[in-house]
Amino acid sequence: MDEYLNKNLDMWNDWAPLHAESEFYDVEGFKNGRNTLDSIELEEVGDVTGKSLLHLQCHFGMDTLSWARLGARVTGIDFSDKAIDIACSLSKEMGIKADFICCNIYDLPENLTGTFDIVYTSAGVLGWLPDLKQWAEIIYHYLKPGGFFYILDSHPFSHVFDDSKDVTELNVKHSYFHSPEPTKWEIDGSYAGARTDRQYISYEWTHSMGDIINSLISSGLRIEFLHEFPVLFFKWFPFMKQDEEGWWRLEGNRIPLTFSIKATKP
Repeated sequence: MDEYLNKNLDMWNDWAPLHAESEFYDVEGFKNGRNTLDSIELEEVGDVTGKSLLHLQCHFGMDTLSWARLGARVTGIDFSDKAIDIACSLSKEMGIKADFICCNIYDLPENLTGTFDIVYTSAGVLGWLPDLKQWAEIIYHYLKPGGFFYILDSHPFSHVFDDSKDVTELNVKHSYFHSPEPTKWEIDGSYAGARTDRQYISYEWTHSMGDIINSLISSGLRIEFLHEFPVLFFKWFPFMKQDEEGWWRLEGNRIPLTFSIKATKP
């Protein structure tokens, strides 16, 4: 397991400074007031004024700092030290108060005390986690009674289809079901279009919708809702079209591309 996670860490450490300079992340726009949060999560999470929020897998912190701009007291965690360095620098430069912690999510109880009103995570996070049961237990651990967990991520069903750069239609290629052994990927550059000549090796795990929901239930959380959407936050398939709000869609809205879950700690 350490071999897989260390390979992923090497990639994310290399990506962090490249992403901070990319058009995809538009850091300058963020510095000038752009909120990086999607319309769905803004509506479903609601008012965060005065609330404490823990952001899991925060990358270099723009979403974390966007919640802070909306009035939350924020803590972001990520396993990439390069990403956390950039997050801390952004926080300081912009005068937005935030705490950032560098650690593997599974080691968080050894590095962070206290509980939060909201635990939040979003956009491409679950595939990097080998164990959802432990992930859900950590979420439960950090929530105050009555607090809630919120996630917005790509829908597991959409992951079964071939996303090669030359495909023109939906073709089933991958298994929907979880395997303890991750899928090995050879990646040229970065999803953000950042310039790099390196080829990376990454390891990702598949989790079904049942895996996600049942891990949260088994931890003791109560599911408030599961929503599914025919839109995605980035161009996964080459034949997708972008709508006026910036969401990516497939013609005919035929399959779920994004899901959201809200779960409460009793």
